[in-house]
Amino acid sequence: MHLHDVWFVLIAFLWVGYFFLEGFDFGIGVLTKLLARDRRERRVLINTIGPVWDGNEVWLITAAGATFAAFPEWYATLFSGFYLPMLLILLCLIVRGVAFEYRHKRDEERWQNNWENAIFWTSLLPPVLWGVVFGNIVGGVKIDADKNYAGSLLDLLNPYALLGGLAMLALFTFHGAVFASLKTVGDIRERARVTASFLGMTAMGLALAFMVWTQIDTGNGKSVVALVVAGVALLAALVANMFGREGWSFAFSGVTIAALVVMLFLTLFPNVMPSSLNESWNLTVSNSASSPYTLKIMTWCAAIAAPLVMLYQGWTYWVFRKRIGTQHIADAH
Repeated sequence: MHLHDVWFVLIAFLWVGYFFLEGFDFGIGVLTKLLARDRRERRVLINTIGPVWDGNEVWLITAAGATFAAFPEWYATLFSGFYLPMLLILLCLIVRGVAFEYRHKRDEERWQNNWENAIFWTSLLPPVLWGVVFGNIVGGVKIDADKNYAGSLLDLLNPYALLGGLAMLALFTFHGAVFASLKTVGDIRERARVTASFLGMTAMGLALAFMVWTQIDTGNGKSVVALVVAGVALLAALVANMFGREGWSFAFSGVTIAALVVMLFLTLFPNVMPSSLNESWNLTVSNSASSPYTLKIMTWCAAIAAPLVMLYQGWTYWVFRKRIGTQHIADAH
């Protein structure tokens, strides 16, 4: 296996980690309006991700940085052609981080409502936009002979990509509801389980439709295995949630997201961005990769740093593993 193939796999792994972790993170943000009944319950939900939400975003930074270093042609075409969706995602992440930190700085009702609304919308939009981005990457976009994106913003808003956006949103919100039931106690925990049941059924319909469409258009023998794994895992997550096994339900919902991302990358390989204009203009792992020497240095650095970062993040989740409820929230001043 060539080093550029190895880095394609590593970048896929980084996206799996990002969507697995940031998925429930975004889901919790959406549920602050769908599940929480009052400000105290919203504070409970936000506190479930309070110690970890910023660490989850490190996976995105690492994935983008790895793409820039390992596949500069891919990075240049992707981030220039998808400039507006990427900019919107970046703005959402910035505003979302500010909202988490500033929400409690004042006691005024209007101040807190505005930041809580910001948390909701900046948690809802990124999953949709990520689904649109990956839907277009897999489905193919207008790339010309100079490896430049030759389409428009409207070209990105096609039915397949929009379905991908809705599927991502439904999966992440279901993932967040299961996480909420895993991390809370009392009435909010029970309502989170009920909410997860409805969200899971919605996610199953949208995700399976998106994956089947992907398999029919660009799939292969390996990707169909990932499709089956994703469908079985999502069904298992629903069953586990129904029987109150939150830990298993969360694990299976995570497997569903991971299998979906793996399926998308399996349908891509050996391409990284197919051209819908001419197959000979496809960006591949070979024609968009850095030099072998660069990839070799990157591999040694990743082999040393990546395990340390993952151990530290795992330790963070272990430290903040306990459940919380409204009784743990101090009265507002």
